[in-house]
Amino acid sequence: MHVLITGANRGIGAELAAAYRARGAEVTATARDAAGCLALDVTDPVSVKVLADKMGDRAVDLLICNAGVYLDKGQSLEDGFAPELWAATFAVNVTGVFLTVQALLPNLARSAAPKIAIVASQMGSSTRNTGGSYIYRASKAAAINLGRNLATDLAPRGIAVGIYHPGWVRTDMGGTGADIGTDEAVAGLVERFAALAVATTGCFETWDGRAHAF
Repeated sequence: MHVLITGANRGIGAELAAAYRARGAEVTATARDAAGCLALDVTDPVSVKVLADKMGDRAVDLLICNAGVYLDKGQSLEDGFAPELWAATFAVNVTGVFLTVQALLPNLARSAAPKIAIVASQMGSSTRNTGGSYIYRASKAAAINLGRNLATDLAPRGIAVGIYHPGWVRTDMGGTGADIGTDEAVAGLVERFAALAVATTGCFETWDGRAHAF
């Protein structure tokens, strides 16, 4: 099994890479600039193409789109949320997902049971409109929508697409006051990814297996 993970230099991505290696999988861990990871800037079409070229004709069984940023945490409605934050956030959290999927479609097609897992957030759900974090919320809502539409288009090709809320996790992004540790989140996500199939494509689930409202 060959697993390719974006944003694998820290937090959930790094723990996912370790978990799959421990299970005997071949792991291609990617990050923008980190030792031990294959270089990939998901916002840069050239970087994405270089990655695809390096993959050559290797099959990718599971593509985990984990790279993400949360740049507007704590911003004020009165004077925050600058346009450049919108552009930078969507470049990673939305466009980066699409570019990576698009570039690796030939590799996914070489797998007997290809899967794409998009790490989103319940903060992008229309049921979680608790205010604030407008840029992050909007980007994750777009990522959820992107995943649902990819699921529709890729199902005839036998490629399953799942969208996941990893929980509020104690990482650099989640902070020290979050609900769960990375080990718990990753154990749950690995189970969810294993259960993903064309029959369940387009699902939006929490790390612990609950269906989440869109």
